[in-house]
Amino acid sequence: MALTRSDVVDAAIRILDEYGLGDLTMRRLAASLGVQPGALYWHVANKQALLGAVADRILEHLDDDMPTGDWDLRFNELAHRLRAALLAHRDGAEVVAAAHSLRTGQGGTLALLSQVLADAGFTPAEAELAALAVLHYVLGHTADEQGHAQSETLARTAGTPAAGDTASPAGLATPGTATPGTPEGAAGGPQTSDSPLAGETARFGFGLSVFVDGLRARLT
Repeated sequence: MALTRSDVVDAAIRILDEYGLGDLTMRRLAASLGVQPGALYWHVANKQALLGAVADRILEHLDDDMPTGDWDLRFNELAHRLRAALLAHRDGAEVVAAAHSLRTGQGGTLALLSQVLADAGFTPAEAELAALAVLHYVLGHTADEQGHAQSETLARTAGTPAAGDTASPAGLATPGTATPGTPEGAAGGPQTSDSPLAGETARFGFGLSVFVDGLRARLT
């Protein structure tokens, strides 16, 4: 059967989920598909283009069945969906951030966020800048979240606490498995387990609300 671009992206995501971004090389990808590395370049021009294709796949269902209603509710929904999509894959935030900075992905997420803000009454320029700020927040927060989760996993494997921790928090989501609303450990923060901001989803939501409250104030 002839190799397709979809086959290449599927295999890349399997390597990403199992081994992480550092091990996603063109040589390893070709070996997993049983082809020579040169065969990949019929489908992706280079490693940067591959990351763009993987990022697009990670985010492809972001706006499926989006709710209607007030702009702030839709904006919150998109941001939480973005975080969930990134967490669904190991190093997902790093992959999407790389594709965004290299401009190799389709950039659909920024357009979706910008459109919601434009519908709210912001000028196109304001909507894009505000959407970009929130996109950077989601990518940065989730990259930190995934990085800390991976360090926790390594620390547990080695039998030692992760840097800055006295013990590994119970219930910490492993990389690529957390979704909004699931119990999470208090990674990277001083809150106690009974704090309303003890979980990663709660802290993410609080930070997002700071952005949304500020945007709402600008419209009044």
